[in-house]
Amino acid sequence: MKVVFSPEHARHEPQFFLVRGQPKPSAEQPERAERLHAAVSARGDQLLAPAGLGPGPRAAIHTPDYLRFLEEAWDAWQALGDSGGEIIANVHPARGHASYPRAIVGRAGWHMADTACPIGPGTFAAACAAADVAATGAELLLDGERQAYALCRPPGHHAYADMAGGFCFLNNAAIAAQQLRRAHQRVAILDVDVHHGNGTQGVFYERADVLTVSLHADPRDFYPFFWGHESERGAGAGLGYNLNLPLPIGTGDDDWLVALEQAFATIRAFAPGALVVALGLDAFEGDPLKALAITTPGFARIGGAIARLGLPTLLVQEGGYLAPELADNLVSFLEGFEGGR
Repeated sequence: MKVVFSPEHARHEPQFFLVRGQPKPSAEQPERAERLHAAVSARGDQLLAPAGLGPGPRAAIHTPDYLRFLEEAWDAWQALGDSGGEIIANVHPARGHASYPRAIVGRAGWHMADTACPIGPGTFAAACAAADVAATGAELLLDGERQAYALCRPPGHHAYADMAGGFCFLNNAAIAAQQLRRAHQRVAILDVDVHHGNGTQGVFYERADVLTVSLHADPRDFYPFFWGHESERGAGAGLGYNLNLPLPIGTGDDDWLVALEQAFATIRAFAPGALVVALGLDAFEGDPLKALAITTPGFARIGGAIARLGLPTLLVQEGGYLAPELADNLVSFLEGFEGGR
């Protein structure tokens, strides 16, 4: 397996995470990526640095205002003179007929969906590196590889075209899918993270060229709460090109795989030229943010099932937090995927 990875991820080291009104250390730590990197290194996978693809891939998904905000935010925050050690928005517009603000505090509220995406001095650089990792993974498929793994951090699937949220800043899976559109008329994204990929859904919600499918814990009871329901099927030209499969809290391997077959039926009918898998490992039964109950052997079954679709496939790392079995779960998935080929 060719694996794309950048050590630049470590420049993003968030501290703040609000849990039921209590400030706690963020679960999205650099150690996540280091454990996953060690796992693929031990497997003997071929490790590649991201190519210098410039700002084009991220600009193809994200708005100019948002990208400018991410680039300028830290310096503008520091210029306030009495600001905290991370950018955490404290005012959020309902959007509606709201006007775009000039002040950095207002811009933070406009572009940050929640408090789970604090911005520090190295956040933009790390997010750009993760986007480059995903885009480089897509380039590998465009060059003829049948599979590749983009070890992205920070993750991306909660990031909208103009808004961060849920640990995510740039939508790595969406960036990869857009790259793949250069060669494929249709591309599918399959999101297997425990959380709904609401940002990815939002990016492609009115498009018919990228199918978005997400299996996740039921948002009536779990983050992101407001998105990820079965009734969300796309809009306009994209109506029918978004499929959400919310699962009851505590769903284990067998029932999860039944839902995956439903996802496969839609993907096969769409007949994509390539597949992007938003690979969250946080559906694990022992994950710190757990809501589902996938076992370590269950990840091998999931990987094997996805591989049997027979599509050129890019795996893009999303969630999966600091459980002792984190690296084991990745290895299980990759071995199952390779065995399914």
